[in-house]
Amino acid sequence: MRLITILLIFMAALNLFGQNSSIIAEKAEIKKIATGYAFTEGPAVSPNGQVFFTDQPNDRIYVWDETGGVALWSDDTGRSNGIYFNADGQLVSCADLQNQLVYFDSDKKRHLLFENYEGKHLNGPNDLWIAPNGDIYFTDPYYHRNYWQEGHTQVQDVGGVYHLSRNGIATRVIGDYKQPNGIIGTPDGKMLYVADINDRKIWRYEIQPDGMLSGKTFFAPNGSDGMTIDNRGNIYLTMGKVWVYSPDGELIQEIDLPESPSNICFGGKERDILFITARSSVYTLKMNVRGVD
Repeated sequence: MRLITILLIFMAALNLFGQNSSIIAEKAEIKKIATGYAFTEGPAVSPNGQVFFTDQPNDRIYVWDETGGVALWSDDTGRSNGIYFNADGQLVSCADLQNQLVYFDSDKKRHLLFENYEGKHLNGPNDLWIAPNGDIYFTDPYYHRNYWQEGHTQVQDVGGVYHLSRNGIATRVIGDYKQPNGIIGTPDGKMLYVADINDRKIWRYEIQPDGMLSGKTFFAPNGSDGMTIDNRGNIYLTMGKVWVYSPDGELIQEIDLPESPSNICFGGKERDILFITARSSVYTLKMNVRGVD
């Protein structure tokens, strides 16, 4: 019996190693591609594979190209945090200077999408995911900002997660978290993953035809600042390091970085470069899997 137990453990370890080694390209190494920022966040892949990311304390958005490197895109972003491209190629942003959801037009001008839930300002939109049908899901925790006007306080009774329909109707779909943060959905628009960062848990939901959520299911014992998904359905979390979970909730990979990561996406023309924002720097890692966002 003891020999069988040892053999089973050994086989499980081999299986985990095989899964781990398969998602990262052979001989790939973490590369620091730019540094010197105050706090990097975002990031979001554009239709052509470029990755946009934010430096929120400095009110800037940068763009990375796999051949051209990093360049400043805008220094007037409304204090953008999480960002995501919609089906029209417009960059949508959680801009918490005025607690808004906005989008940028081709001239980099901001346009309001949503503010004020039930007549009160939001806590501070943090991260978002846009479903295939154009509906937006965004997290709204409260992190006090030193650039807010004196006397600014939390007026929403909870740190919520919201569904913003294509016709502009907002509904709070989650209101029982300690602190919602990272969020990502599946490319078929059927499942949503949301991080309760302060409770160190990831929850999975079924997305209903009307955009509401059902079937709350525990997924992983980690919080996450930002999240992404690959073409195998693996979920990538950022909490001290990058944690990768299979669609079944099995931990299959841990990726250590020189700095604690804040957010993550896949970029490049082939969507096979993992792009990681991490405090003062941004990093890349070549992968065998591809992104779907």
